[in-house]
Amino acid sequence: MFYYVLKYVILGPLLRLLFRPRIEGLEHIPEEGAAIVAGNHLSFSDHFLMPAIIRRRITFLAKAEYFTGPGLKGKLTAAFFRSAGQIPVDRSGKNAGQAAIDEGLGVLSKGELLGIYPEGTRSHDGRLYKGKVGVAVMAIKAQVPVVPCAMVGTFEIQPPGKVVPRIKQVTIRFGEPLDFSRYAGMGDQKAAVRAVTDEIMYAILGLSGQEYVDEYAVKVKAAQAAQTKKFPRLRR
Repeated sequence: MFYYVLKYVILGPLLRLLFRPRIEGLEHIPEEGAAIVAGNHLSFSDHFLMPAIIRRRITFLAKAEYFTGPGLKGKLTAAFFRSAGQIPVDRSGKNAGQAAIDEGLGVLSKGELLGIYPEGTRSHDGRLYKGKVGVAVMAIKAQVPVVPCAMVGTFEIQPPGKVVPRIKQVTIRFGEPLDFSRYAGMGDQKAAVRAVTDEIMYAILGLSGQEYVDEYAVKVKAAQAAQTKKFPRLRR
């Protein structure tokens, strides 16, 4: 219930008023039935802007850290994400990927919309990074369409480290649903899930116009952090 209060009474109208999102291709979101909405991830604001403009309820797999923060702020953040229907996923440990897949398949089995960011983390520099294969595994095993989505302008309004977003118009663009039924039964085959993931990322790239990097964002971030630690002057 609180999800719809947030969407239609509190947060949704406020976001539409402040950011005046330009929406393209909303008709590509299925009116009923299970589907995956896979998007780029440029800003913390993405968590709120996309759900605010989609008519149906959409559930995202959110990192567990949003639900385990300390103090009053942590409790309020956790309560907000739970009320918004988000599912915590522990990204640490060797079974983290499978746990996320299981949670996602559970959402899809109910005929609902599942939102996912295949990059696995926010882009730290505005570029689009290589997608992780979990989205492909879920699409193949659940036999559901994948709707690519591009958030355009959200990096500029709230880049990493900026708490309060700038008030500026953004664009949310959806592409035609991708059908992967030809891969039925191949959800455990590495070549198949890689091919499906790359097709999804290519579709997102076509919508966003970002520069593409054929590496995982988390690895690039870690390498840059290690370099900065080794050479502190690079921070300046």
